[in-house]
Amino acid sequence: MKYMLLIGGAEDGWDYLSEADQGALYAQIGAWWGEHEASGEIIEGHQLQSASTATTVRRDPAGAVTITDGPFVEGKEMVGGYGILEVPDLDAAIRLASSWPGPDVLEIRPVVVREE
Repeated sequence: MKYMLLIGGAEDGWDYLSEADQGALYAQIGAWWGEHEASGEIIEGHQLQSASTATTVRRDPAGAVTITDGPFVEGKEMVGGYGILEVPDLDAAIRLASSWPGPDVLEIRPVVVREE
C-alpha cells in the first residue's frame, strides 16, 4: 500500500544544534533514507526549500485567482520534505516513521490510487 510521509517541524527547529551536530544529523537521516530506499520501502521523496520560498495560488468560487508569496498555512510547523512509501500496511508505515532519526514531526497519509 502507498502512503505519503510528510516530514515537518518548526522552520528553526534545528537552530539549537551546532553546525557539526546538524551535519551529523543530516548524515544519520541520509543513511536512514538510503536504507529504506534500497529496501523499496521509500519509492520517492525530497527535501523542500524553506516555506519562505513558497508561492500560493488560490482560486475562489467565482474563478478569481490570487497569487501570494509564502505558504498557504500560517503556523509554526511547516512541511520540510516528503516520502512516498510502499509498505504492506499502516503498521509498517508507522514502524518506518518511528525509526526516523530527526527531531521532527511525521504525518502518514494513505495515497489515493485511482483505477483507470
